[in-house]
Amino acid sequence: MLVLILNAGSSSLKFQLMNHATHDVFARGVAERIGVDGRLAIESNGTKTKKDVNLPTHKEAIELVLESLVTKPHKVIDSVEKDIDAIGHRVVHGGEYFSKSVIIDENVITKLERLVPLAPLHNPAHIMGIKICMDLMKEKPNVAVFDTAFHQTMDPSTYLYAVPYEDYKKFALRKYGFHGTSHHFVSKEANKLLKKDNPKVIVCHLGNGSSICAVKDGKSIDTSMGLTPLEGLIMGTRSGDIDPAAISYLMEKKQMSAQDVVNYLNKKSGLLGVSGISSDLREVIEASINGDERAILAIDMICNRIKKYICAYAGMLGGLDAICFTAGVGENASIIREKACENLNFMGIELDNEKNEKRQTGKREINTNKSKVKIFVIPTNEEFVIANDTYNLAKDL
Repeated sequence: MLVLILNAGSSSLKFQLMNHATHDVFARGVAERIGVDGRLAIESNGTKTKKDVNLPTHKEAIELVLESLVTKPHKVIDSVEKDIDAIGHRVVHGGEYFSKSVIIDENVITKLERLVPLAPLHNPAHIMGIKICMDLMKEKPNVAVFDTAFHQTMDPSTYLYAVPYEDYKKFALRKYGFHGTSHHFVSKEANKLLKKDNPKVIVCHLGNGSSICAVKDGKSIDTSMGLTPLEGLIMGTRSGDIDPAAISYLMEKKQMSAQDVVNYLNKKSGLLGVSGISSDLREVIEASINGDERAILAIDMICNRIKKYICAYAGMLGGLDAICFTAGVGENASIIREKACENLNFMGIELDNEKNEKRQTGKREINTNKSKVKIFVIPTNEEFVIANDTYNLAKDL
């Protein structure tokens, strides 16, 4: 089965065409600046192409992607109608409606529309992409795969906030968590490596957006992101955990509205705000090596927050079998892994510095032989989770 995987943003469309059975990716790319001018980057057949194109809406972007798949130099299939079996859509927020991936119908779309207030930047774009695909490829099944679904196994004592209970019942105010497809995939890969009953695993998904998840026997029991992706770790431009009273304080001192402060904490804070250099960790690491004090401070703050969550989640799990690092920062930044594991020997966590510094691709173990807790670097593959769920739901239709 060939699955077209789509991730629609407000002005972008990421895509892959994947063979579910072999995990082979036939084509991948992104359409950007939709509604502004338009640009398409696509890779297939060993060829990479970038070109400026007119993309007034997502409809033209999806049409161009489909056309590229059947046209040289990027032709990988003969016919969209015959060769693409299903479309899998990444959807950021499934609220409490969806604890697993689903075949999309009008009822699903209605529920996604109700969730727009919880994900105003993401869900409208996902809904738009879904509707366009259902119109352009009427006979193809569409599947929604949710970032939040994996975390629906959390207990109410974990996902509820300590606000009046009626706010939860009336406004759905609670922790949802995100990066669920990544945490699901990486924890599953870790369980294969551990070969243990009821494994206790902490997954550190560290990128420009970052979150940590405590996974017990394959189920999420807690995660660092909350109602929105702003809660939790310090990220590229997001502050992560902060005293809620800081919002009213900033409103008064900087003459901001509540929404101004939320944008400030989402887009101007985190690594960028502390370092004053960049939201790109590579640039901040380079500056820290050259002695920049704020760059050093930013890295220390990020690692302290990661360490705090690791220790807390080990307590919630009642022990720990493995820590997994994944995503762009988790897989590539050895200094972050080193500092996050520093001084955790009392928990049986011992990093092998030589293994940690060694650059290599694929899954790898970077703990010492004496370490009681395994430390893995496991590349994530969220697209495979989307393709796999899409196949399992669409195969019998």
